[in-house]
Amino acid sequence: MTAAAATTTTESASVILPGDGIASIEEYEAGANTFDDGDMVRAATVGEKIIDRETRVASIRHPRVFSVPRKGDIVIGTVAAVMSSMMAIRIDYINGKPTTSKVECICSTRNIRRKNVALVADVVALKILGSLNGAIHGTMSAPELGVVFTKCRKCGGSVVPLRDVIKCTECSWIDERKLSNRLNNGDFVSPGPAATGAKGGSGASG
Repeated sequence: MTAAAATTTTESASVILPGDGIASIEEYEAGANTFDDGDMVRAATVGEKIIDRETRVASIRHPRVFSVPRKGDIVIGTVAAVMSSMMAIRIDYINGKPTTSKVECICSTRNIRRKNVALVADVVALKILGSLNGAIHGTMSAPELGVVFTKCRKCGGSVVPLRDVIKCTECSWIDERKLSNRLNNGDFVSPGPAATGAKGGSGASG
């Protein structure tokens, strides 16, 4: 092991989510796939935390597998944009396997009776319906599908489910989301029951 390698340490065995604090700005600078919120270096994407003690840089290493989801696949992704009747999701995992293809899918929210189905930077689980006009389409209609990780949009604090809404544990703000029954489950990356019978297996390599 070289001296340079010895100073770079992977300090997270679990999945780091967007918005998670990974280091203090007093000790480290924001590196790849991170941002500085004035107090902490925080993750800007799903991935693995990397701390370089020599350069004093904290970064997130995104998975390196390139793949495209097929019909029936269960995907985990980060909401990239929210529109009036649909949202765009950047896919991070396909059937539990990481991907860096940066492929996005569209999920219609027209028939979901929620004021806020999901917010930008929320992590959601979807089932792929197929492709239409060059776009990948997904659904979150099953109980296992929907928002698996989110934070309070008022203060950024942690939230807990309260029947069909969420409540902030810090400021008590109550908000709506289309929640997965695996919300805040640390194992949400693994395909849930909705994957049973899915055709096509894991995503096709690109």
